Amino acid sequence: MDKQTAIYVTLNWIAVFLYVVATTANVAGIIFSKRTLEQRSYWPAAAALVVHGAAIGHWWRIVGHGPYMAPSEVLSSDAWVTMAAFMVFIRIYPRIRPASILVFPATFLMLALANMYNPGIRSLPTTFGSVWLIFHIAFYKIALATLVIAFAFSVFVLLKQRQCQAEWLNKLPDTNTVDLYAYRFAGFGFIFWAIAMLAGSIWAYRSWGRYWGWDPVETWSLLTWLLFGVYLHLRHFFRWDGQRAAWFYIACFLISLVSIFITSHMGSSIHAEYFK
Repeated sequence: MDKQTAIYVTLNWIAVFLYVVATTANVAGIIFSKRTLEQRSYWPAAAALVVHGAAIGHWWRIVGHGPYMAPSEVLSSDAWVTMAAFMVFIRIYPRIRPASILVFPATFLMLALANMYNPGIRSLPTTFGSVWLIFHIAFYKIALATLVIAFAFSVFVLLKQRQCQAEWLNKLPDTNTVDLYAYRFAGFGFIFWAIAMLAGSIWAYRSWGRYWGWDPVETWSLLTWLLFGVYLHLRHFFRWDGQRAAWFYIACFLISLVSIFITSHMGSSIHAEYFK
């Protein structure tokens, strides 16, 4: 391992350590009603975000392209955007802070998994040289962040409707408010996902001469977007809420994970060529 790669890996593991510290303090603070501990958990989380961002920037300078080629780059940038977006959203919507109990672990697990891959330098194909690719990737990552938050609130809905509730759940807003946050952030994710697909189709036309080719990544992405559309449609027009809406959203979320993390590695997908 050369010196520059060693610096990148070291920064990533420092970020993982800080995320773990933040997660431990955050989860303990929420579950055991230690408000001070929960609030202070954001300090190591913010420090981790800075170190993590420095690692991404350092690697970007070395390889000469953004974090969207190797699996390690994709997972790392997904983790960073998820945490960064959450930090922004809690400034706008302070009542979503309890979602950190799932957002924090998701972030450090994605980064820890990224560190398991070989961060070898991948050359950038000429077809990647487009601003539409930046929009395509960035909006998928933002969509993922919002969908993780909606997932957290969908889980909260299920937990709050159990007969025997954990005491910390009483600290959450009422069930209707929790359900509403799940609905709203799912709507955010639906919009960002749509923009990502549209940007991707324009990029595909400039790269391969066609807007749509029923590639596995494209097909699964469209299927996922349609399912989230069905979820929103059922909620708005058929007044779905509570447990059935939460379970339906969780199913959609699991499919979105397949779309984002698995389909790009299918051998029949043209996208797989960029991740070898």
